[in-house]
Amino acid sequence: MFVHYNETQNYVPIKVWLPEKELEDNVLAQTKELAQLPFVFKWVALMPDCHYGYGMPIGGVMAAKNGIVPNAVGMDIGCGMCYIQTDMLYDDLAKVQHDRQPLLKLIVNQVMRDVPVGYNLHRDKQTSDVVDKALIEMANDQSLPGGIELLENAYYQIGTLGGGNHFIEFQQDTEGYIGIMLHSGSRNLGAKICEYFNGVAKELNASWYSNVPENNQLPFLPTSTAEGQAYLKWMNIALDYAYENREKMLEQTMAIFTRLVSKHMNRYVNYSMRINCHHNYAALENHYGENVWVHRKGATRAREGDLGIIPGAMGSSSYLVKGLGNAESFNSSSHGAGRVYSRTKAKAEISVEQVIVDLKEQDVILGKVKKADVAEESRFAYKEIDEVMANQQDLVVPIKKLKTIGVIKG
Repeated sequence: MFVHYNETQNYVPIKVWLPEKELEDNVLAQTKELAQLPFVFKWVALMPDCHYGYGMPIGGVMAAKNGIVPNAVGMDIGCGMCYIQTDMLYDDLAKVQHDRQPLLKLIVNQVMRDVPVGYNLHRDKQTSDVVDKALIEMANDQSLPGGIELLENAYYQIGTLGGGNHFIEFQQDTEGYIGIMLHSGSRNLGAKICEYFNGVAKELNASWYSNVPENNQLPFLPTSTAEGQAYLKWMNIALDYAYENREKMLEQTMAIFTRLVSKHMNRYVNYSMRINCHHNYAALENHYGENVWVHRKGATRAREGDLGIIPGAMGSSSYLVKGLGNAESFNSSSHGAGRVYSRTKAKAEISVEQVIVDLKEQDVILGKVKKADVAEESRFAYKEIDEVMANQQDLVVPIKKLKTIGVIKG
């Protein structure tokens, strides 16, 4: 970790969990703008997977006194990971075929049929305890125009994956056992909440003649205001929804895995080690004796003993970790490998054929309908996950290393 700080300029220190030469200029410039916000507490922290984002770098952590920044939480409020371990050895599964197809391919195909991906929704209304509760609590709330309709529509998105870097993966640990990992968030609900309240913050900041630059996409809401309280209320609904969304898909994937293994192998699957954690959110926490709003945008909470998930890119390795409670990072760690190519550059630099061949050479089964954009999420577009892990040895300790054997992408 190194500290970037210039006492002659108007920003708090920036603590970076990277070798100094590896911090990209555009990420540093963006973080300097973040570090100039008047309510930033102590310093800004950049995790080793940091890369340029919208308003705030992905992999950024900011603690704020009495202020909340919608774009420092992000559009996909509550985006995060879940994982569950099976007692099934991959070598045993790999021996089984049906209609000349590996059993894992049948499982991947069934997940693709049962879990909507990309822009797809469920045709029928689904159950959601989170939406049921929110409709009651927000029935008379006018803080988010169209909020009730947004919640009603959320019944059709619960249990859907989305696109981009969201995935469902089957993975093999170093002992040969299969695990299921999933990455998704709050879908359209979180995006609309962020979009609206970022606009509210922008208008209020202009009326207050705030010193926050108009072009840095970091308008804020004081948490003492009605608008700030409204955002926090809706943000927490989106967080709960994102958590439930992952749980629904995980349960669906487990059911498919159990059913097909039982049918073709005549055995039951036992599950253990369930983890579900956000990496796009803000939470009120106590650090250095002060209650502050810790914004983690592409960062995982890593208090001492916290279990976390740090995925690599499609076709590489991932890690389950235990937090070390590093105070300087505000008890945080990376949330993944971190991009080295934008999606546009990845498609320009990496061919579809190159990605498909790479996955085949690694015996990874790919479940994806449209492959034209597959390069966006290939391992070649991301940092090496082992290098990322090496740069945060004081933040987390690995407890399990996993490798992709099958993946479903939007």
